[in-house]
Amino acid sequence: MRVSDFDFQLPPELIAQTASAPGESRLLVLHRTTGAIEHRGIRDLPSYLRSGDVMVANDTRVFPARLLGNRVPSGGAVECLLLSRVDPSDTSSCETWDVLMHPGQKLKPGARVRFEGGGGALDGEILERRFQGRRRIRLCPTSGTVAEVVDAIGHIPLPPYIHREDTTDDRARYQTVFARERGSVAAPTAGLHFDTALLAAIDDQGVERRTVTLHVGYGTFKPVRVDEVEQHQVDPETFAIDADTADALNAAVSAQRRVLAIGTTTTRALERAALRDGHIRSGQDAADLFIYPGFRFRIVGSLLTNFHLPKSSLLMLVCAFAGSTPSPTALVDGRERVLAAYREAVAQRYRFYSYGDAMLIV
Repeated sequence: MRVSDFDFQLPPELIAQTASAPGESRLLVLHRTTGAIEHRGIRDLPSYLRSGDVMVANDTRVFPARLLGNRVPSGGAVECLLLSRVDPSDTSSCETWDVLMHPGQKLKPGARVRFEGGGGALDGEILERRFQGRRRIRLCPTSGTVAEVVDAIGHIPLPPYIHREDTTDDRARYQTVFARERGSVAAPTAGLHFDTALLAAIDDQGVERRTVTLHVGYGTFKPVRVDEVEQHQVDPETFAIDADTADALNAAVSAQRRVLAIGTTTTRALERAALRDGHIRSGQDAADLFIYPGFRFRIVGSLLTNFHLPKSSLLMLVCAFAGSTPSPTALVDGRERVLAAYREAVAQRYRFYSYGDAMLIV
């Protein structure tokens, strides 16, 4: 498959720069078996669910991973995006992190930086030079813990297609109602559409609700730089599924009850956990699964997601799901159905990407 086959035209003004209020997003519904499209609102979601369905969301929590500071002693401005902690078992006050630094080319091993604000300061030393601006850094707080200082002085790392600085409102709005486990540099954005009223309406339908944890990394924004889809590799992201959730999902699949995945991150976690034999195993693992058309879905029976970037791995996942109809004998071109839905969404002026509207595939 050619990556260029997953391209579409999107007017820049349809890229949402701010979030709608929870529960106020529009909802495009795509029926896999027929290709039919409906235009609804996110509060209509419960009408597409039935008693016995299991809804699964990602409960990861975004932390303010973007740090702004200066080189020591020159004072030159630096920016640091915290990606992953190297040794979480280290109990000292200092922590070692893999990060993305700017300007990376000037920050060699031994270089020192300082990040500070009204809530404290972090002193950093570059330990290792890696690739494409990646560095390994040792961070030491002047008081408290690294996490406490990061929470006080850090910025929410908004996606690169949101062309504004983060605000205090983003700290609350770029966080889902499910958020519990700290660890993501980007929100699992399908979850941003929910509020307590919508969840109550879903509960009233007799839907069982579960969560998994997948910490979204910077790789979610990684462009596909190859010509052929099959040559692309996704960056692995850590996920965890507890035993009760695994048992509930295995029971649902065995009874042929539908599993609704909230977002592509949840989909990747569930399908990776069941990749071996269709049976979900509890525990922690790495979601290194690249899902593109032709993939056989073992768990997910319906998908709620946002509208994704052209030629992105997330769009390919959505196309793969749209082509895997509930009937094993019904073969459809999921790519063409999704791109037709996207063209309709553009014509109807839906809002795209992280702070945009939602799409339900049933």
